[in-house]
Amino acid sequence: MGHWFSRNIVEPGKLPLFLALTAFVVTFLVTRTITRLIRAGKGPFRNVSSGGLHIHHVVPGVVLSVLGGFGAVASGRHGVEAAGFAVVFGVGAGLVLDEFALILHLDDVYWTDAGRKSVEAVVLTATLVLLVLTGFSPLGVNDMSAQERQDRTTFILTLAVNFLFVLMTLVKGKIRLAVFGTFVPFIAIIGAVRLARPGSWWARRFYSRRHRARARSRIRAYRHDKRWTRVRRRFQDLIGGFQERVPGRGGSTSSS
Repeated sequence: MGHWFSRNIVEPGKLPLFLALTAFVVTFLVTRTITRLIRAGKGPFRNVSSGGLHIHHVVPGVVLSVLGGFGAVASGRHGVEAAGFAVVFGVGAGLVLDEFALILHLDDVYWTDAGRKSVEAVVLTATLVLLVLTGFSPLGVNDMSAQERQDRTTFILTLAVNFLFVLMTLVKGKIRLAVFGTFVPFIAIIGAVRLARPGSWWARRFYSRRHRARARSRIRAYRHDKRWTRVRRRFQDLIGGFQERVPGRGGSTSSS
């Protein structure tokens, strides 16, 4: 294990990225645990306030992200400084994305259904960074041989085709598939050839007069959402604690 870690993480200069990802995930999990304890009125933790103003943890998160980001750029990929700044950045990013929904809505929606976007943002970010850490490159570049990379025509054509699949998936309203398809091209192909989601740019542009396609699109979206939304919400509840009962609130998920 030690040899594998040294060969695949340390030697290629991926140690800062590994440390940043680890700090990011650990910070998010610790932060969620603390906020759940505060919400339940357990433990020694309390909300931080100054002059009647509640200080959200996104504030120190932004500060740490800025310090860690600039420090990491200045220190390179090797050495103790690079590792230290990577950890600082990971901690800051974890604090910021844990309140991503608050930034998106400009409202304290931490414990509401809208707050689930924070969990989605964290999971998506961690997954994409893990793909990069394991050697995946955007738009399928990692699947090309050294000779193919030297051939400009093949290289540019590969990037263009994969980008086209990602773009088609995106305009068909399949954002998650488009994001993952950036790193795993065949996923984008699946999203590109299947029917668009209702309300997407593709559906409005090409299904307006195709009643059968529009109906099939709605039925397929309904079946997909019915099948996976419940699973996704259970996963979010497990991590984020949205459905936990709060003393004196009858299980309400409203923000404190």
